[in-house]
Amino acid sequence: MIDLALYQPDIAQNTGTLIRLAACLGTTLHVIGPAGFDLSDRSLKRAGMDYIELATVVRHVGWTDFEAFATGAGRRLVLATTRGSVPYADFAFRGDDIVLMGRESAGVPEAVHARADGRIVIPMRPGVRSINVALSAAMIMGEALRQVGGFPAGHSTGAGI
Repeated sequence: MIDLALYQPDIAQNTGTLIRLAACLGTTLHVIGPAGFDLSDRSLKRAGMDYIELATVVRHVGWTDFEAFATGAGRRLVLATTRGSVPYADFAFRGDDIVLMGRESAGVPEAVHARADGRIVIPMRPGVRSINVALSAAMIMGEALRQVGGFPAGHSTGAGI
């Protein structure tokens, strides 16, 4: 199953939104520390509302810890970046990919960029910087899951859209 990872997130509300996304899609969310907010269970519970109980959230102390996990599991890292070379809808996702989202304030450092197996971008009109990280992740995860047939079976109608 395709996983989602957040690199050193700055904003608890975005992390909460992505916890909800992971819970609804049945995917794992990896949170790579340090974060710009308290990552305690209480803080995440507030940000993720009641969805945190339904989500699989794996916390990694830092990049080295996460990279060891991804490498050891043979997982491909697909970095969403404004410096990406392939539009996300043109990228060939695999079922064992981890989609990596950068820090809201700064993206990811060059070493993380270099480690990525793929670099994707959301095409945008000229003169704009970026889309909110939670919205970007939702767009990319939707396409990735569509490509690999990874949407949950027996899905609900999602009345709260």
